[in-house]
Amino acid sequence: MNNAAKIEDCKAMVFAAGFGSRLKPFTDKHPKALAMVNDKSLLERNLAYLKNFGIKEIVINVFHFADQIHDFLKNYTANDLQIVVSHEVDGPFETGGGLAFAAKYFIGSNNPFVVMNVDMLTDLDLNGMFDFHQHHLPLATLAVTQRESSRQLLFNQEMILVGWRNQKTNEFKWCREEVKNYIPFSFSGIHIIDPAIFNLMPSSGVFSIMDVYLKIAAEYPIHGYNHTGDKIIDVGKPESILMAESLFESERK
Repeated sequence: MNNAAKIEDCKAMVFAAGFGSRLKPFTDKHPKALAMVNDKSLLERNLAYLKNFGIKEIVINVFHFADQIHDFLKNYTANDLQIVVSHEVDGPFETGGGLAFAAKYFIGSNNPFVVMNVDMLTDLDLNGMFDFHQHHLPLATLAVTQRESSRQLLFNQEMILVGWRNQKTNEFKWCREEVKNYIPFSFSGIHIIDPAIFNLMPSSGVFSIMDVYLKIAAEYPIHGYNHTGDKIIDVGKPESILMAESLFESERK
């Protein structure tokens, strides 16, 4: 862990390999990363978001219609970014497997790195989240808000991850002793992770990074960063594109 690192010293990864089944029919012919919100693709928006905080080295994992993302990047004009594509030819490997597949880009550095889902749009102040992470130095910090969602992460009063709940089935998964006064939050799809996590997760396979967190959180602190009040939207369904266009209308050019 490097508590002297600054956010501009860090690399980032954008998860963009999934099928985007909820965005059909668009994703029958395109990757969800290229879905448009006010004339800009989700991928372009999130690359600009990361660049805004000084992050210049970015890994993008791809699988579904990977060639279209390659073509987009060939024409992308932000020449000051160093973008590497992690092509999961035999994938997709889900979030955990995708991160493990791209581990070579992060191992060897003591600096934490940022991970975000391509289909989440937010105006979260990443500087504030990074300062929080550097103050507490957990294995990972997860951006969360108090909003409705089908699955929620559960934290104790110190914002340390203690469990998970499926709102629809009322299924619980506890990673520490069951906490009665837990606080439920919805995940915003943004993580800040210490590279030490690679020693605590499978080196390959198809698995969720959230399952890794729930497994190791009994021994290693996983913190939540509450940014309730910021703009946040999961652009996972066709109707959510319209909502995102309204929410981020001020950015239309």
